[in-house]
Amino acid sequence: MSAEASVGGRDVDSVRCAAPQPACNSTDERRNPGLMGSKYVKLNVGGSLHYTTIQTLSKEDSLLRSICTGITAATIDSEGWVVLERSGRHFGLVLNFLRDGSVPLPEDHRELDEVLKEAQYYRVQGLVQHCLNAMQKQQDIFESVCRIPMITSAKEEQKMIATCRKPVVKLQNNRGNNKYSYTSNSDDNLLKNIELFDKLVLRFNNRVLFVKDVLGDEICCWSFYGEGRKIAEVCCTSIVYATEKKQTKVEFPEARIFEETLNILIYENNRSGPGGFHLLDSRGSGSSLGAGQSEEEGAAGGDRRVRRIHVRRHIMHDERGHGQQTVYKD
Repeated sequence: MSAEASVGGRDVDSVRCAAPQPACNSTDERRNPGLMGSKYVKLNVGGSLHYTTIQTLSKEDSLLRSICTGITAATIDSEGWVVLERSGRHFGLVLNFLRDGSVPLPEDHRELDEVLKEAQYYRVQGLVQHCLNAMQKQQDIFESVCRIPMITSAKEEQKMIATCRKPVVKLQNNRGNNKYSYTSNSDDNLLKNIELFDKLVLRFNNRVLFVKDVLGDEICCWSFYGEGRKIAEVCCTSIVYATEKKQTKVEFPEARIFEETLNILIYENNRSGPGGFHLLDSRGSGSSLGAGQSEEEGAAGGDRRVRRIHVRRHIMHDERGHGQQTVYKD
């Protein structure tokens, strides 16, 4: 029995000797048992090579620290590079954050999002928070930027006004539509209307949506909307019949324009009460008054009445005295 046992023992030993043993030096890659015994680390991140210290990688409780301590396995090639299967585009930024505790971030939103994804993957929480703060700052700046939409179609205008939760001021400015010559001060008044529009935008940008319209027949006309319907309109254009030819006259009723802008602020944040209104009135978006209609003619009754101020559409040269006002007021 003892002989058999000894033979059996020798057989077992021979089998153990014949079994292949893992040889770390004979393969190109091996698993990392921990890097804490080293001072420097060579990192190959998606082909991007980096040389740093264990101390830098261990500054935060991150994936990189767990690789250094051996908690997370990592692949090391035959030349001693720790191989990370990750894009190396932003790894230098991650490494610099660990070194300095802060790092300049890209201004482009897409690149900033890429950095955030890398920071989340490596679990560098300080950089994650740094990216989130930068994104919030970008969003705050974006929201404060003044943007003025330009109307390109009637359908676009209707949708924009109907869905906007703010009051709306629209300036229709179509200088090229005129088929008559201008009076001597018409161009000056047209410029004044445009300048007033810009001033109102600067003052009420966060409270009112301002829109420019270069379509339609009107050369200079202001429209004011609240809760999706037109509240008031100020048309600044008239036709003057001079002795020899027709002329287009542009007025500048500054006080009335400013007054109507203040009036629509009551529709801000649904202050006028629940219920709301449909866009314009029941006749649709193309139901604005004709050139010569008065306020009463354009009223659809009750709450749908639109305050309109138009300069007189047809004025004979000898109908008014010198300096007489040519604007009808409510």
